[in-house]
Formats: sequence, C-alpha cells, structure tokens
Amino acid sequence: SSSDMPEQFVLYPNYPNPFNPVTTIRYDLSKESFVDIKIYDILGNVVYNLVNANESPGYKSIQWDAINNQAEPVSAGVYLYKIQAADFVDTKKMILLK
Repeated sequence: SSSDMPEQFVLYPNYPNPFNPVTTIRYDLSKESFVDIKIYDILGNVVYNLVNANESPGYKSIQWDAINNQAEPVSAGVYLYKIQAADFVDTKKMILLK
C-alpha cells in the first residue's frame, strides 16, 4: 500500500540534541533520489560528508559520531546538517557537548 512509503521529503531534528558522542539523523524520501547530507560548522565549512549516494524511497536514519572527514573528533559547539535530495533542501542545527 502507499502508506508504506513517505509521501514527501522530510528532514527531522536529530536525536538526541544536544548530543555526545553520537546522534541520529532521520529523513524520509518519497522517491528514489541522489541524497547528499553534509555537516557544517557554524562558519559554513564542511565538516563531514554523511551521505552521498543514490537511495531508494523510504524512512531513513544515519548516525554521526562527531568526527570530521579526517576521522578526527570535532570540538564541542553548534553544527548544521543539510540535506539535498532531488529538489528538496533543508538545514537543521545540532549541538555537540563535551
């Protein structure tokens, strides 16, 4: 049935937030699409490429363990995560406590 699939693209608030050391980011894809999720610091620098792949529709979740693209732990503070999937774009804020 159609109820098994999301009807739209959604990016949810991460949980837990604030977090340490791991947080979960959930998102819904209503159709197959290339998904790009990046984590940015408050200055807009890319910290981590979380998702960069073609994905089937459905209810998704992925964890971020507060490391950067060099596999180093990031410092405490405010981070942004941004999803781009098809023509859907959304950004939310999260806080890492140490």
